[in-house]
Amino acid sequence: MPELILPMSTRTLETYRLTGTPIPFEKHAASDFPRIAYAAAHVVADPLAANDPWLTPAIDWDTTLKFRHRLWDLGLGVAEAMDTAQRGMGLTWSDAQELIRRAQAEARGRSDALIAYGAGTDHLAPGPDVTIDDVIRAYEEQVGFVEAEGGRIILMASRALKVAAKSPDDYARVYGRILGQVKQPVILHWLGEMFDPALEGYWGEADHNAAMDVCLEVIAAHADKVDGIKISLLSKEKEIAMRRRLPEGVRMYTGDDFNYAELIAGDELGHSDALLGIFDAIAPAASAALAALGRGSDNEFFELLEPTVPLSRHIFAAPTRFYKTGVVFLAYLNGLQEHFAMIGGQQSTRSLQHLSELFRLADKARVLADPGLAVERMKRVLAVHGVV
Repeated sequence: MPELILPMSTRTLETYRLTGTPIPFEKHAASDFPRIAYAAAHVVADPLAANDPWLTPAIDWDTTLKFRHRLWDLGLGVAEAMDTAQRGMGLTWSDAQELIRRAQAEARGRSDALIAYGAGTDHLAPGPDVTIDDVIRAYEEQVGFVEAEGGRIILMASRALKVAAKSPDDYARVYGRILGQVKQPVILHWLGEMFDPALEGYWGEADHNAAMDVCLEVIAAHADKVDGIKISLLSKEKEIAMRRRLPEGVRMYTGDDFNYAELIAGDELGHSDALLGIFDAIAPAASAALAALGRGSDNEFFELLEPTVPLSRHIFAAPTRFYKTGVVFLAYLNGLQEHFAMIGGQQSTRSLQHLSELFRLADKARVLADPGLAVERMKRVLAVHGVV
């Protein structure tokens, strides 16, 4: 097996020899899976563009869209224009519109393309002069755009609503208004403050359990317009508690990148479907595990997926909002893009120590598709940091 020099937490160097046998890429259909599984997909930056990377996004559209087809080939759905794609974190609403147009055009060309699109209010800057009616209009604009393109809605949390709302009643008013208008049931997205600090206290309550009560009241009042809810609180206890209180027919889509294996497997009282950023990075493993679960092979499901959990916990370690760097880094190591560059220069948000441990954990999780290529590319990154 190939080997390379990697830095350790002691600031010393070690010779690391790879041991993992890569999980093969095997095509599957979504019908092979007993769960609905969306991968929140990243966008690929264009490092050759003449732009100001911190200010003006430049996207490699061909590689970005090719990546969506790869996810569909594995039987996974695509959760498009979400935070994994740096939505509201470098990707503007204008860029997101172009992404949605292009992705929907690609989806139309396939019979098996499960895809849904984030709609929020990120084109409305939060501020003291922003009213609840302004928030409603902003949501209506984005929802209207996605529906006009023929897309399904993932209704994202709103920074502007967080600032404008004076009480939980304001959340009920906004969500009630939007859910009353949508053409087909949506997936709600409750994104926790660990992913976006600006969303702390969402639903008008600082305590997550109290916020859950507000959210559940909104869902119960509009259950016919809610396909499910994705919660991203990194707490399996909170997710299970909420899952057991959902109205019949409303799905829980796990957004817990720390505990997804056991939440997807479920218990005697139910299970979670999936809408996960980590599935972007470990797509072949996720696909193979879900297919095993579909065959009734629970042991194989855990054998494939459990080793990816330490990797995911590392990628999503605090500050969790920087997880996208690890997702893109794995795409680079696996040859799915030719560079380690990101919108807004966010490849710089994680240290070489972090990336080196990510490499070790990816090897142990068997998600380095070509170990030789991964070593070659890791060496390039190490060299840039002075490790040769």
